[in-house]
Amino acid sequence: MQGDDNILSVALDDSAAGVRLDRALAEALPDLSRERVKSLIKDGRVSDASGAVLRDPSAKAALPAALEIRVPVATPTHNVAQDMGLIIAYEDEHLIVVDKPAGMVVHPAAGNFDGTMVNALLHHCAGQLSGIGGVARPGIVHRIDKDTSGLIVAAKHDRAHEGLARQFAAHSIDRRYLALATGRPMPASGTVDAALGRSNTNRKKMAVVAADRGKRAVTHYRTIEPLRHASLIECQLETGRTHQVRVHMAHIGHPLVGDPVYGRTRKPLSEVLKARNFARQALHAAHLGFIHPVTGNNIALDSEIPLDMRELIDELRV
Repeated sequence: MQGDDNILSVALDDSAAGVRLDRALAEALPDLSRERVKSLIKDGRVSDASGAVLRDPSAKAALPAALEIRVPVATPTHNVAQDMGLIIAYEDEHLIVVDKPAGMVVHPAAGNFDGTMVNALLHHCAGQLSGIGGVARPGIVHRIDKDTSGLIVAAKHDRAHEGLARQFAAHSIDRRYLALATGRPMPASGTVDAALGRSNTNRKKMAVVAADRGKRAVTHYRTIEPLRHASLIECQLETGRTHQVRVHMAHIGHPLVGDPVYGRTRKPLSEVLKARNFARQALHAAHLGFIHPVTGNNIALDSEIPLDMRELIDELRV
């Protein structure tokens, strides 16, 4: 390691003859994807034995070749490793799935430079996290809101990160949330297909906007159980936009119970929340399914609905 870089040395032999430089290096370094290698080459982070910088990913290296690759280390400026007792739903040498409690911020931001899931991951994974998210978000492939509980996956190296990111981009990740929605949605099951973008009146909020102003967002919902003044629903995400479930359910007139931003919980339900000191949106990332980006295995994980939501559901049962 030198400065803020990991220094990797690679010896290419005659088997790499006629092969593009980015492909040859990706084959020699299985923890780095070809796209990651290509980016490193273009950034001037690959050099030969004489110290000459190689900047063309499509070039053929003069063989045999001893090459040096400088890979930036994902060391957050403000982040420190903190032992916070993460609940691990799945882990191997490539990735980790955390069952995040409500109240935990995923990554550092203004006002939250410690106590985040990233701080906990830095301790648990001993710094072995993908660098693609940058210094503030090492390993983070996606996120869930601070006051939403449930499953979230993080990558331990760039190859895993890019493989997961491709699945998120292709909308092939199976993500299902359990939520309490106010009232009783009619119909009991349906699909909300409405683009989301920043609100014109409050840039901290998302809103349903015209298709040409936002990003397409699709939520499939179904009612699991009618309750008093509310319904237990499952929302399956076809896309994964910021605050998607919260905004879509509010858009169809059934904001999530306890949502302080997109809904106003009215009496008598608000009195129940106050008595229980329930002060968050009732939303839980209950299921996460994906293809393992390295092994190709199907991964399907479920998280039990947290105690605060279970107790609230019991109280609201008809």
